[in-house]
Amino acid sequence: MSIKTSMADGVTTIEIARPEKKNALTMAMYDAMAAAIAGAQADAAVRALVITGQPGIFTAGNDLADFMAHPPSGEDSPVFRFMRALSGCEKPVVAAVTGAAVGIGTTMLLHCDLVYVAEDARLSMPFVSLGLVPEFASSLLLPRLMGRVAASEKLLLGEPFTGAEAVALGLANKALPSGEVLKHALGIAQRFTLVAPGAVRESKRLLRAPLSDRIDATIRAEAVVFSRQLMSAEAIESFKAFFEKRKPDFSKL
Repeated sequence: MSIKTSMADGVTTIEIARPEKKNALTMAMYDAMAAAIAGAQADAAVRALVITGQPGIFTAGNDLADFMAHPPSGEDSPVFRFMRALSGCEKPVVAAVTGAAVGIGTTMLLHCDLVYVAEDARLSMPFVSLGLVPEFASSLLLPRLMGRVAASEKLLLGEPFTGAEAVALGLANKALPSGEVLKHALGIAQRFTLVAPGAVRESKRLLRAPLSDRIDATIRAEAVVFSRQLMSAEAIESFKAFFEKRKPDFSKL
């Protein structure tokens, strides 16, 4: 399955564990993560969640072969179930990011409550370079977070940025040496076992409430355009170029 879930001392850890494929995400992995979040949400013993990858790799984003074989087919597809589970989770979610965080590997951080990254982590959202568009409400949340021009650079040009830059842009709380990130994130998550869970839940709800409906609407609106672009000549050329290890040629499109 390549998703490992464990619970200890009130904290559920969801680990993306497919290092041989750079933790690229398949539809089955999205299903597993959605189920893990739902299970943690339903378990009164769980006070917080941690999402992490392998040392030196958070996730390379979608497994393109699997993605093309099983493209999102509606709001009940695994990737959208994962999006709903994460964005709707009532318990605090802490992310621990080392190495590459590509595509949804970066946009999912927008829906985590606390984000800790390696100083040399490499985050990127190369949707346009694949003939696609932003997802997971990133077209709404990134401009609000870092300003329109910085968001345009990251989304339209797909410019990568480091963990230290992610902190400066407001996407992460703290950048640490790579070997310290997960330990720090787990320590932060443990702090939620010492405070009133109802107060945490209600505080998170209040923090999210002003944008909650807009986030849901944007996820759906992006999904419509994303699905359309996925079938476009631009995306077909981009994916073909990826598998052929060459640069895409858009000159005739």
